[in-house]
Amino acid sequence: MDADRTATLRALEARWRDALLARDKDAIRALLHPDFRLVGVRQSGEALSIDVEHWISALDKMDIVAVEMNVIDAAGTGDTLVGTLDACWKVRFLDQTIDERVFLTDVWVRAGDDWQVIRRHTSFIPESKPSR
Repeated sequence: MDADRTATLRALEARWRDALLARDKDAIRALLHPDFRLVGVRQSGEALSIDVEHWISALDKMDIVAVEMNVIDAAGTGDTLVGTLDACWKVRFLDQTIDERVFLTDVWVRAGDDWQVIRRHTSFIPESKPSR
């Protein structure tokens, strides 16, 4: 891993996590590219594809209990940064508790002097079953 890219990615992911926990929509909006989409597969097996406005409006219905983001890899070139993360979160959403571990790929693009995430892909990581 390139140390500079990894440090940049860790800082960006920490800003996003902190903004989520603080429910700071202005800070979140500053981090999300206007063409942002959250895509992936949930623990339920449901495929999802959510645009920036739907994702931000869903925040009003969420109680974010915990978020943990661990950067596994960072790669990039020029104005693009791609991060691979192992993440866990616990969220109460629409009377359901979502407590899951996911494998994430975030694609960040340079926007002026800063970075914005344009795509987040999540894949649920099932709990491993003990061998018999």
